[in-house]
Amino acid sequence: MKAQPDNDRVSTGVEGLDAILGGGLPRNRIYLLEGRTGTGKTTLALQFLLDGVRHGERGLYITLSETKEELIAVAKSHGWSLDDIVIYDLAVPEKDVVPDSQYTLYHPSEVELGETTKAIFKQFDLVKPARVVLDSMSEIRLQAREALRYRRQILALKQFFVGKQSTIVLVDDQTAESSPGLLESVVHGVIVLQQLVHGYGPTRRNLYVLKLREVKYRSGFHDINIETGGIFVYPRLADAEHRTPPNVKPLLSGVPELDMLIGGGLDAGTATLVMGPAGSGKSTLAAQFASSACAQGRTVAFFIFDEQPATLIARTRAIGINLEGLVKTRKVIIRQVDPGECSAGEFSYLVRQTVERDNASLVVIDSVNAYFESMPEEKFLTAHVHELLSYLSHQGVSTFLVLAQSGIVGTMTTPVDLSYLADTVLLLRFFESAGDVRQALSVVKKRTGDHERSIREFRITSHGIQVGKPLREFQGVLTGVPQYVGKATPLLQDDDDRAKK
Repeated sequence: MKAQPDNDRVSTGVEGLDAILGGGLPRNRIYLLEGRTGTGKTTLALQFLLDGVRHGERGLYITLSETKEELIAVAKSHGWSLDDIVIYDLAVPEKDVVPDSQYTLYHPSEVELGETTKAIFKQFDLVKPARVVLDSMSEIRLQAREALRYRRQILALKQFFVGKQSTIVLVDDQTAESSPGLLESVVHGVIVLQQLVHGYGPTRRNLYVLKLREVKYRSGFHDINIETGGIFVYPRLADAEHRTPPNVKPLLSGVPELDMLIGGGLDAGTATLVMGPAGSGKSTLAAQFASSACAQGRTVAFFIFDEQPATLIARTRAIGINLEGLVKTRKVIIRQVDPGECSAGEFSYLVRQTVERDNASLVVIDSVNAYFESMPEEKFLTAHVHELLSYLSHQGVSTFLVLAQSGIVGTMTTPVDLSYLADTVLLLRFFESAGDVRQALSVVKKRTGDHERSIREFRITSHGIQVGKPLREFQGVLTGVPQYVGKATPLLQDDDDRAKK
């Protein structure tokens, strides 16, 4: 998943960002890092310099807004040491805030801007750094006062740095006083950080590359998190970049009647949507396929939103599926996803990481409802799912999507329609028969082959899943209120039922 190193590139210190940039930033150029307060500009700038330290490159942090002590405190919160980075503090000296020492003949900005520029040039020549961060350009903009003078100052800085064999990052705050386009048109590349506050849930952050000369980069918005240890970037999943020959071996359930119903198994690389009301056995059905996949030598990854891993293990153990043992042997990977904290981009990254690092060939997402409800203000969530399923398909990875429908019997409603994305749709229903509540299973769609059109009884017992013969003597099973139209088909019974009789 790491971008290939390039001698003409300089790493940003953030693996995901380097991947977006196609391997890093072109060396010895000037870049702009901009965003509003709190988006993570200072953290990313420090990571950039610390990565240089790891590569034996001298780093210089010129600060015009934050003090050296504040920068050290930020670094300490991430567990970093700035001892190997030269920090040049150009914040307003104490004497400049004393009335007696303020300028009277000239406007302060006319003097301060010239002094600031000279100090920057002098410090650069003294340190001779390979990487420089200038934080922030908003202070220079305020000192320049006028757009024309500000632009001339930017060009002077650029002219000075040309040929200095140093990669420069200019940090700028996006404020109402910002002069749009002045910096963007001069620098070699622009990275924009954003912070989005929704009506519910945590703040979401993302970044995008506005401009980058000489490089084919991955456009669009990419989710990011700021955690202890720095900024983590989750590149937008681009399916066209990940194509491998799929595994042609079909996935079997281990239940002969079920495999007959779905037409001899599920093709590798296909997505299966399991739909039905709460309690109808959707998750258990997915777990049955997962257990069978492990028996076929595959690795399975569960991404669960609704329940704890211990609950999933205990529930499947009750029907004879030993997920706990499979977890210990790393044949099953269970990852609980916090729906309130995980963004769509981060979730796609987690799935991709599990597929590529742990070689998972079956992915179970349980449930899609919680996934969508965790990001109610994400406008393109369906597009994220489509992109993720396309990626998994081209990796030869089978996918199970568990989707709960509203209602118990009768008319069902679906919170989101994903049936057009799925290659196979399994439909579970409750129905009434002789005073008992029963479950029925049918395959309403299979894009990659033939399947039975019949409806079969589906039952979960202490010995596992049972699938009965087609319910041909009933009509209206899918409505929940079937009508008897002939000789009753014997319904499934487990050993406990037989003992009672």
